[in-house]
Amino acid sequence: MGLSPKNTPRTPYYPPPCRCLGPHRLLPLQYSFISKTKTVAGHNLNPTPWHLFEPKTFGEDSRQIRVFKIFHCSYLACHSSNNTVTRRRRFHSSKSSEKCPEFFRWIHQDLEPWARTGISTAHLAEAQKYAAFRVVIVGGKLFVDLYYACVQSRAMFTIWGLLQLLKRYPGMVPDVDIMFDCMDKPRIHRAEHESMPLPLFRYCTTGEDYDIPFPDWSFWGWPETNIRPWDEEFHDVKRGSQRLSWSKKWPRAYWKGNPDVLSPIRTELLTCNDSKMWGTQIMRQNWEEEAKLGYEQSKLSNQCNYRYKIYAEGFAWSVSLKYILSCGSLSLIISPQYEDFFSRGLIPKKNYWPVSPTNLCPSIKFAVDWGNAHPSKVCFHLTLFQYFMSLLVGQFAATSE
Repeated sequence: MGLSPKNTPRTPYYPPPCRCLGPHRLLPLQYSFISKTKTVAGHNLNPTPWHLFEPKTFGEDSRQIRVFKIFHCSYLACHSSNNTVTRRRRFHSSKSSEKCPEFFRWIHQDLEPWARTGISTAHLAEAQKYAAFRVVIVGGKLFVDLYYACVQSRAMFTIWGLLQLLKRYPGMVPDVDIMFDCMDKPRIHRAEHESMPLPLFRYCTTGEDYDIPFPDWSFWGWPETNIRPWDEEFHDVKRGSQRLSWSKKWPRAYWKGNPDVLSPIRTELLTCNDSKMWGTQIMRQNWEEEAKLGYEQSKLSNQCNYRYKIYAEGFAWSVSLKYILSCGSLSLIISPQYEDFFSRGLIPKKNYWPVSPTNLCPSIKFAVDWGNAHPSKVCFHLTLFQYFMSLLVGQFAATSE
């Protein structure tokens, strides 16, 4: 997606480092932040070129009520009874022997540029020039400063994810100061910032960039496309994948998405839409029509009836990867340029089948023909696909207490 023009950055708010703010002091501050932007409460942007949703309007009274509910239910509820805190701490301490998923080790590589120098206020000041918002956590309390509006509800659900982190691990999250950009493509290129790497979080990165990948907003929900939180969506997709055994699914490769996002690989993928010649079925996703029809044709759990599912990057990485990998189909991933926080843990021929972007249609056909000729080998790997994705479920399960 294209970058939105930034407003003139405001002087960021620096929370008192040594004084704990009670809920009565914090709420006016939160209301100030959230009511001055249309990103978190109310509509946030005019319709984007490929997500043509009508903006919602809210009266002043309803907007204040929405702000209060968002933060009272998400933030203030974090400071619940001592019994709840004790119960959560006991729950997590009992699981201390469990190991993080293997792909979490990549965080060490992400932070390596600052291993010797540390991250200074000068780093943050420069990173702010590229950031959409800043998050400061002090003493278990979260503060936000917004610099420009993010697309749709990205900012709200990203902040919601951090609030869930504080709620799930009370007293365990250290003080931290984060600059975050919510647009698609990495911007801190190594060739341009080698002398002073800038710590900027976003949803994806590449080997040529310093941007630090963070779970994308759709793990906590994407209402504009009717996508629920990951722990709910994964189980629904998994159930949908089990309606038919692999041998009874359509013996072809399937992709459904929006090709009109300045993605050369998706444009080329359209030429492979021939089930007889290439064993491939390509479907164009029209989000405007889906919104009118109540998303009946875009439900993810109903798209697992094919033996092979194709992943093709969009303008940058695509949130669709996690749903494709969960579908109980052989995932055909067209060599990606971008990486999100978990995809770096995927192993070719174990977690997915790699597809060449330079010989696209024949490469897809080869995978389809090979899989149809070796069903027992395919079925062995399918369990590894869904197991890999199930590792993410516990990490993003909503805190309901």
